[in-house]
Amino acid sequence: MKTFCGRANPTTGSMEWLEEGEDYDYHQEIARSRYADMLHDKDRNVKYYQGIRAAVGRVKERGEKAIVLDIGTGTGLLSMMAASAGADFCYAIEVFKPMANAAVKIVEKNGFSDKIKVINKHSTEVTVGPDGDMQCRANILVTELFDTELIGEGALPTYEHAHKYLVQEGCESVPHRATVYVQLVESKRMWSWKKLFPVHVEAEDGEKILVPPSEMENCPGVPSVCDIQLNQMPSSDFTTLSDVVTMFSVDFSKPVQSASTNYRVQLEAVKCGKAQIVLSWWDIDMDPSGMINCTMAPYWVKPTSALQWRDHWMQCVYFLPNEEPVLQGEKLYLTACRDEYSVWYNLQKAREGENKADEEEHKADVHVESPVCRCRAHLLWNRPRFGELNDQNRTRQYIEALRKVLKTDSICLCISDGSLLPVLAHYLGAKQVWYFFFKTNHLEDKIKIIEARPELLKPSHLEDKKISVLVGEPFFTTSLLPWHNLYFWYARTAVSTHLASNVTVLPQSASLHMMIVEFQDLWRIRSPCGICEGFDVQTMDDMIKDSLNFRESKEAEPHPLWEYPCKSLSDPQEVLTFDFTKTVPQHCLSTEGSVKLLRKGKSHGAVLWMEYHLAADISVSTGLLQMSNEKGSCEWNPHCKQAVYFFSSVIESEILSLPTAVTYAINFDTKTGEIAMDFKL
Repeated sequence: MKTFCGRANPTTGSMEWLEEGEDYDYHQEIARSRYADMLHDKDRNVKYYQGIRAAVGRVKERGEKAIVLDIGTGTGLLSMMAASAGADFCYAIEVFKPMANAAVKIVEKNGFSDKIKVINKHSTEVTVGPDGDMQCRANILVTELFDTELIGEGALPTYEHAHKYLVQEGCESVPHRATVYVQLVESKRMWSWKKLFPVHVEAEDGEKILVPPSEMENCPGVPSVCDIQLNQMPSSDFTTLSDVVTMFSVDFSKPVQSASTNYRVQLEAVKCGKAQIVLSWWDIDMDPSGMINCTMAPYWVKPTSALQWRDHWMQCVYFLPNEEPVLQGEKLYLTACRDEYSVWYNLQKAREGENKADEEEHKADVHVESPVCRCRAHLLWNRPRFGELNDQNRTRQYIEALRKVLKTDSICLCISDGSLLPVLAHYLGAKQVWYFFFKTNHLEDKIKIIEARPELLKPSHLEDKKISVLVGEPFFTTSLLPWHNLYFWYARTAVSTHLASNVTVLPQSASLHMMIVEFQDLWRIRSPCGICEGFDVQTMDDMIKDSLNFRESKEAEPHPLWEYPCKSLSDPQEVLTFDFTKTVPQHCLSTEGSVKLLRKGKSHGAVLWMEYHLAADISVSTGLLQMSNEKGSCEWNPHCKQAVYFFSSVIESEILSLPTAVTYAINFDTKTGEIAMDFKL
């Protein structure tokens, strides 16, 4: 059966209807999944295996049969661990049908079909009894239902239901408990992901300051967690204001409550500073004694232990509603509130002379609502976008470029989502500024909002004036890959009849750049696993490969490379240019060539990014900012995701002997706005 799927093309802006097979969603889900990352997580796998062996052993010591319930079995790995540890029977539950089918094949291939029953249902639909999915309740509960926030994938309601209906009272549980840790920090860098900082502009008539409106300044933001690889955040980018403390823990071997609640801990400030951010992570004890522990703690917490790289579990950054100045030695109360799926935080100062009774009373009062964005900016801009708008060096480049092109009689049109460029253009002396969609700073008389799509622009929208300066960053909220922001070129083409014959376009052009890299760890998410803890999971490898070949393999995928270190094996190379002073051509833009590999290493893939040429000698890069020639270590733009094209054939390759080259063919289809690429070693 075929399905018509509607989608807005992020590059051309047009609405498209695509005919997709019924398996399209499955393929996308599997191709973009993190199953390979989990199977490569040696620390996780070893600890689970140890915990399962110990749990089966404890049940057997009591003279009972070991009946295991494995919720969210995925490949069936944890059930196979239980069966090989001596469990009498395992019920492996998997709601995602292609995954359940793969688990059946993997279980059969490994010779456990008589010990493991795969049930393709949501655990809340599983029945127990002589005619049910399970013959009896289980006495060992094994799950891996956790995300970076611990509870974001619905672990709590799933456990709550399992204890009521699927497992025996006093059952063994692997993991046995989870503990959430927090640390209070000050960080201008991380705070810049939530707040818009004032922008200073040197204009003809003195300094102007672009100050965010008060509703934006006082807005608590959005409740969703910011999950990042904190191990890539240098210690110079934050100051710890408290010790690490335990916020709360959950014992999975007892009935679990998923209803909203809050937890409160007392902290003491270890330094003076501005409390802005709560950093958080968790660990899991696989056994009741806590001897088998798997932790997400970042590098500064356990500096002596080797860090396990993983991308399926990272660390959390939470933004306090407002920054709170604190003094060294000051007593503070941190409250964590949670519902079934998310956590948010609030900080209060302890009242002077507060005794234990006051403290308990104070605790009972605390009920903090989930933060809701009132200013709408947090709905329009994601966290990296806030960081980008707060990047003073970047803003300075745009101001400098605008200065070069604006005159006192300039009639300006800005095409970018949620941009500060219209206000900057006004401050720098443009006579009139028009802008699609965005209101800010109470300058409606000087900055006119056009509530129409570029292709529907009429002369009356512009009061019959011709545009002399067309500007864009460009940035659009619908963009996922770097070249999606070429929508600016399509919008520029759509409004071309409204442009003066001598129009200035900023940026005047863009270029696509490419470099071959070796990843320190990111390669694992696309690398076949083969054998995992002694179990053959190649069926999963094949399944991912098939889904990638279905469509995704000829596409790049977006990753924020500041979080994923890599080494350049080639010099960066410009591969395509896009001239914004002209309209989008009818013909495709194609290029072929080769890039020399200058350093030894494994060619995991190519990284691609855009550079925008604002004016003479002023360019901004969305990708590579700096590269050390000796080691090839790279510094990436921290506000943008770069495009990564993983090489399918090189993943298994050994270290290359020099010199070698990678040939490439890249084609930009101007009708669809899509870039197709092919690489050969």
